[in-house]
Amino acid sequence: MTRHLSAVHRCLGIGLLGMMIGPAFLQAQAQTVSTTSSSAMPPGIERSSFGQLPDGREVDCYRITNDNGIEMRVINYGGIIVSLKTPDRAGRMDDIVLGFDSIGDYLSDTYRQANPYFGALIGRYGNRIANGRFTLDGETYHLPTNDGPNTLHGGDVGFNQRLWHAEPFSSAEGRGLVLTYTSADGEQGFPGRLSTRVRYTLTNDDELAIDYRARTTRATPVNLTQHSYFNLKGEGSPSILDHQLMINASAYTPVDETLIPTGEIADVSGTPFDFREPTAIGARLGQKNTQLAYAKGYDHNFVLSKNPGQDDLPTLAARVLEPRSGRVLEVATTEPGLQFYSGNFLDGSLTGKSGRPYTHRSGLALETQHFPDSPNQPNFPSTILRPDETYHSQTIYRFSTTASENQLATD
Repeated sequence: MTRHLSAVHRCLGIGLLGMMIGPAFLQAQAQTVSTTSSSAMPPGIERSSFGQLPDGREVDCYRITNDNGIEMRVINYGGIIVSLKTPDRAGRMDDIVLGFDSIGDYLSDTYRQANPYFGALIGRYGNRIANGRFTLDGETYHLPTNDGPNTLHGGDVGFNQRLWHAEPFSSAEGRGLVLTYTSADGEQGFPGRLSTRVRYTLTNDDELAIDYRARTTRATPVNLTQHSYFNLKGEGSPSILDHQLMINASAYTPVDETLIPTGEIADVSGTPFDFREPTAIGARLGQKNTQLAYAKGYDHNFVLSKNPGQDDLPTLAARVLEPRSGRVLEVATTEPGLQFYSGNFLDGSLTGKSGRPYTHRSGLALETQHFPDSPNQPNFPSTILRPDETYHSQTIYRFSTTASENQLATD
């Protein structure tokens, strides 16, 4: 993995490297960010109605554009990124994330049954907790089970179904939205009153920087992430199997038949999970492999490789190239893990913004995270937040293009 890590400077560019300087950058950014009231929008940000929730509360949509024309739309329901438009190598703009144009689609029975979490903020605990329970400081807590016997993405009504408070801002780095939500003590079975703040920044270096912070009144597991599904050809395109994927990980966490980690940290060498070199997502899906069979494709946590002493800095986690459009997506994070999901349960029952159905494997998710079921796995990095601590995590998605279709993902 040394070659991939030494290539971070070349792959990620000056803008993303600027995000990697840690506390000094965060302090400077905090000083330059200025939020605004909902009645006045900064230049490059527009607010409109996205409809109403069944209880009558209004859902707002914020259209955020950077200086280069990249455009993101975010709603305060679930912090959902409903669209993200980036250029291909010829400069044509396409929406590269799966989602809908109305709140009704996110509230429909069909969507809730499929439960794909398109574009949403995930909490209080991203990914799975085995059997909907964990023990902390001698007390056992019980959570709703919404994924077979397990709890997935925070329970029946996770952060993806909450109405967040949103404040737009403009800063020296770009424009964005600060989203806040307070989860009550006992909500979905989790202990502690959790105050959560997520900042989306669409930078003028063509990055989406996500900064997560949280504080609690009682010890509690916290594992926040973002659940956008990407198709770099454009949403509504039929497949992501030809996307070239690199994941900066020499190990992953195998799962049982309910997709709970076994506790093993397994070497990816010689398996379909070795993405250390750019590989088409569909290249090995047909292999006979118990792990692929359990998940019906890829739905696994990768143990990210980190340089010594840089655990708290965003480092390269993954790179995706779509050869035809030339679009490249790079992901850097402070998190130790990355969940790669290949859209195994998309089945055409949901129709997106383009008017085309979201068919099998028509989107991929790269969820930066701590490992699944960590509250029940003592050998995994801890996800327990205590009252005297601040949860802090950063993830950066960088958008660029290759010069030609013949240019390889390693260029």
